[in-house]
Amino acid sequence: MDIRSFLNDRVTRLHQFDTELNKAYWDFSTQGTQELREKLAHCSTQKADFLSNAGDFATIKSFLDSPIDDQILQRQLTKLYYTYLKFQIDPKLIKEIIRLETDITSEFTNFRARYQNKQLSNNEIIEILHDSIDSTERKSVYIASKQIGQQVAPLLLELVKIRNQAAQKLGFDNYYTMALKTGDLNEEELFQILDQLKEQTDIPFKNAKKKTDQKLAKRFQIPINQLRPWHYSDPFFQETPVDDDINLDIYIKNLDIIKLVTNYYRDIGLDVTTILEKSDLYERKGKNEYAFCTHIDGEGDVRILCNLKNTEKWLNTLLHELGHGVYDKYLDPDLPIMLRRPGHMFLTEAIALMFGNQARNPQWLKEVAGIQPELVNTMKNQLFWQEQLNLLIFIRWGLVMVYFERELYKNPDQDLNDLWWSLVEELQMLKRPADRQGQADWAAKVHLSNFPAYYHNYILGYLAAYQIEAAVKEELQISYLCNDLRIGSFLIENIFKIGATYHWNDILEQATGHKLIPDFAVRILG
Repeated sequence: MDIRSFLNDRVTRLHQFDTELNKAYWDFSTQGTQELREKLAHCSTQKADFLSNAGDFATIKSFLDSPIDDQILQRQLTKLYYTYLKFQIDPKLIKEIIRLETDITSEFTNFRARYQNKQLSNNEIIEILHDSIDSTERKSVYIASKQIGQQVAPLLLELVKIRNQAAQKLGFDNYYTMALKTGDLNEEELFQILDQLKEQTDIPFKNAKKKTDQKLAKRFQIPINQLRPWHYSDPFFQETPVDDDINLDIYIKNLDIIKLVTNYYRDIGLDVTTILEKSDLYERKGKNEYAFCTHIDGEGDVRILCNLKNTEKWLNTLLHELGHGVYDKYLDPDLPIMLRRPGHMFLTEAIALMFGNQARNPQWLKEVAGIQPELVNTMKNQLFWQEQLNLLIFIRWGLVMVYFERELYKNPDQDLNDLWWSLVEELQMLKRPADRQGQADWAAKVHLSNFPAYYHNYILGYLAAYQIEAAVKEELQISYLCNDLRIGSFLIENIFKIGATYHWNDILEQATGHKLIPDFAVRILG
């Protein structure tokens, strides 16, 4: 069969299944009904049935085994091969995986923590951990936020074992190894980077954590050795804790953050109005509590889901999700469908993180948010400290997730809660609570269920974000990412439009002059 005819037919049909599945996931995430849950499972099954075709897979493999002079054709076939590969298993396993994934998605979508005979949304949990100085209340709310872990852990463990079973039938040691391979990453090289990051951040994080703990102990009027995970503002200590010396929420609470962010993107040459028109931005019962961006049809129907509040956290999140959105929006529509996607998932994370970071940039706060320059200037040193702290905290938290998930798939029968808290103690330097034995705190993080083998993309994304930002500033001879239409043009021409035409490292090298290196992020740490 002619390679191009085959490719065009299968990719067109796969594209239709992807569009239906993306729409079903969006509908279920925004409404959460049983009917939409069943539709989501049905769409997932349809796509899986299509990709499980052994004859198609054999044909793709035979094409790849023959000489192909066209690099673009070769890249499309390679991506299609890995897309099919994951489904070349017993259809019963596929159906069981889809059932479990759908059930867990439903649990997270509809979960509300139970506390003092009422239900708390995730926003309400964050607000209490942000504002309360009552350690007893904070502990109770923190523990309540972990209830979802107990609910989903049995399902998740079952899912992990079935994913492993499927991966092993395809010749991989486990699902995690397979996910990295099919995701265009070398496991050994990835963990060399992560191990290096751990070493490079050990001392800076220890020093930053000591300074943070001193402030928190003062805030809660307790000795430092009594600090526990619920004193750190975020249920996973993945963000900087509340600092009484600087609270941007008091400046953001009266802003129209939708208008603010829309104008910001417009003034750097990126239009987000069509994205926002189709988006779902505010919280309500039955709606997914987590933010995400989706490209429904690969042809410009880009949307984001948020649960906005007028806080720094949600301003950052809005900037972040629209960063994903503009990447998808400005993909070259003439690219083949298989290549009409970001060059790698961590590259779209890099763009999102780069824009999210602007919410704490002093120049951005003056130029875009309109906060009085004299106020921002008094906070300038503290804002830079918080940028350093945020990067350190997230890297160390990200390492917990990545190291844990790798071990989870290597041996799902070990004491996972002990493994979780051991990594938290080592990497985040938090003291484990005394009464968490036999719990499933590890399972409370939605990514382990819904976005498996993904968290390394955030860490690599941070590295690439600083690398890309440095390249933009150097190329355009600017000192900040505001009020310059050339910023959008640079990103569109050098990153967005290219899609996945080339390997991600080649895209980075073309755009920044370097393959991926940690140097630019490490510089921020001083």
